Amino acid sequence: MERELTLSTLPKTWVFDLDGTLLKHNGYKTDGEDTLLSGAKEFLDGLPEEDKIVIFTSRIKEYREQTLQFLEKHSVRFDEILFEMPMGERIVVNDRKPSGLDMAVAVNVERDEFELPTIRREK
Repeated sequence: MERELTLSTLPKTWVFDLDGTLLKHNGYKTDGEDTLLSGAKEFLDGLPEEDKIVIFTSRIKEYREQTLQFLEKHSVRFDEILFEMPMGERIVVNDRKPSGLDMAVAVNVERDEFELPTIRREK
């Protein structure tokens, strides 16, 4: 992926899907355990401290403790995690600042490949 994403210097809210985006899709079911995708933890660790990280997952609450234990064991940074989200599209709706800055950005990645565009912050 040879794209570049230019973002403002404002603090951000990052929203990530869990399976297929940060972790191997359904690894907890097929392999009996989760696996972090290469580069996912490093990316999260590299985000500024003032940024917030929200994770969405379709996993049912039966897997909540197992999931939280895995994330804690591997020191995966996040602020909130929401379980039992619908399996359909995730739609982000936000306003546009008077300056013209779009406050919603969407990035789609290939399943089980944590490859984001190059992130550049405006000066």
